Amino acid sequence: MIVAEAVGRALAACGAGTAFGVVGSGNFHVTNALVAGGVRFVAARHEGGAATMADAYARMSGRAGIVSVHQGPGLTNAMTGIAEAAKSRTPLIVLAGEATDARSNFHIDQDALVAAVGGVPMRVTSAEGAWERAVEAYRVAVEEGRTVLLNLPLDIQALPTASLPTASVTTAYGPASARTSSASPLRGGEPGLSPAADGGVKELARLLAESRRPVFIAGRGARHARTELEALAGRVGALLATSAVAKGLFRGDPWDLDVSGGFATPLAAELIRGADLVVGWGCALNMWTTRHGSLIPPGGKVAQVDLDQAALGAHVPIALGVTGDVAAVATALTDHSAAAGAGTVPGYRSAEVARRIQAEGRWRDVPYQDESGGGRIDPRTLSIGLDDLLPIERIVSIDSGNFMGYPSMFMDVPDEGGFCFTQAFQSIGLGLATAIGAAVARPDRLPVAALGDGGALMGAAELETVVRLGLPMVIVVYDDEAYGAEVHHFGPHGHPLDTVTFPSADLAAIARGHGFAAVTVTETADLAGVADWLKGPRDRPLLVHAKVTRDRGSWWLEEAFKGH
Repeated sequence: MIVAEAVGRALAACGAGTAFGVVGSGNFHVTNALVAGGVRFVAARHEGGAATMADAYARMSGRAGIVSVHQGPGLTNAMTGIAEAAKSRTPLIVLAGEATDARSNFHIDQDALVAAVGGVPMRVTSAEGAWERAVEAYRVAVEEGRTVLLNLPLDIQALPTASLPTASVTTAYGPASARTSSASPLRGGEPGLSPAADGGVKELARLLAESRRPVFIAGRGARHARTELEALAGRVGALLATSAVAKGLFRGDPWDLDVSGGFATPLAAELIRGADLVVGWGCALNMWTTRHGSLIPPGGKVAQVDLDQAALGAHVPIALGVTGDVAAVATALTDHSAAAGAGTVPGYRSAEVARRIQAEGRWRDVPYQDESGGGRIDPRTLSIGLDDLLPIERIVSIDSGNFMGYPSMFMDVPDEGGFCFTQAFQSIGLGLATAIGAAVARPDRLPVAALGDGGALMGAAELETVVRLGLPMVIVVYDDEAYGAEVHHFGPHGHPLDTVTFPSADLAAIARGHGFAAVTVTETADLAGVADWLKGPRDRPLLVHAKVTRDRGSWWLEEAFKGH
């Protein structure tokens, strides 16, 4: 066995399920070793796509993501996807060959490159202990919620090694040991609370007992804790909302406000602003979730619960922070309330609020003037039509851009596992790869990719990957023939827009050339082509080329530009 083989087999033994990558000479042996260890390998057409596929796979499967790339340019190609994963604290291991000789064309400072975007650089430095080093990289990724670069120097990779697994390193860091914070998608296993956390629980119990209008906002770190949060919310009369990345967590609950922040319905924004206590559960409460703080109730109090102490109060001032697992803290609060003899209180849950949530709780309930016409369809009308047609057992992945709020707000999902939102770096072009990784993680659901025309053309190399994998994917391209965010941000000020507008492209023809079925949509009647595909064998993926109206920018876009 050589070192490269030991590393691959060690990661397989740790519990890696699927790896993504582009194979070159520097990662050939380690990738083959992963496969030999039982790990599925998905070949991407570009390393940037591979990194994002692995990120989305980790988010949706609850297992660490693995991406394998060549030294030097293979790693640089992957950097945008790595930056997104690192900013999101996705448990991800990047396996990269490394040219340590400065005379090599492939030589760069790979450590500095990955550290610059928040990743953790590590390295196999000798044949002895190679297996253990790989296990340690897996541990850091899973237990600390970090994106780890495991450098594999070319000369070290080829060395023979007698490094063999031991029971302790092959079983200690599998999926069950993963942890959860607002920044990590994997579930925690904190069975108890520290004395400090226990004190925080008592203080939070007091705040909840005093509150008359509590609202819970759950983030990615709460995706495993629906049952516990609903039980507590029921006792204290709290309304329920989520950050964008946890969309769908409370779907079906009559007190669900859906997403807080830029995508919030007018009703959700009103009720969150009217709260006297907002509790963030595994949620960073960042500028997106709070609309730059405008959703924080004036005079109200804010509390946060998170495994990551550094997340507490990082974005908004808080009255109380509790360090602990969301499910454990919620259960402790419910138990504390019961032990104190406190009964269920109505809190924010009045009959009038219930009636309004029922009538106004989804964006499709909000009246709008359909602006379809002139060969273009209103993106709201498009999204509602697709929401009606597509089976609810879906997993929706959203790219970034002017269009992104329409599918996010108007297309429903069945639960927290139905929405994959790789937006921490706010890069366009990641949406298709996100949808592929999510589809691999959840083959039981219809994968839906919502892209802008700019992002679709950036990620077009992966159209072949969708076909090759046989994914029954629906790709919806909201085409305004521009980088719409820039058009609507700079256009009103009289700036020239030639650099951000483009001639029409036949995206349906491009898709057909890759083996897709395709339909062009300019009006509601054209959605019949989507219905026909759904009724058929779905033996080819479908691309919906939607020519959308473009006269106005999305209101949430102006919110986004405040963060630039």
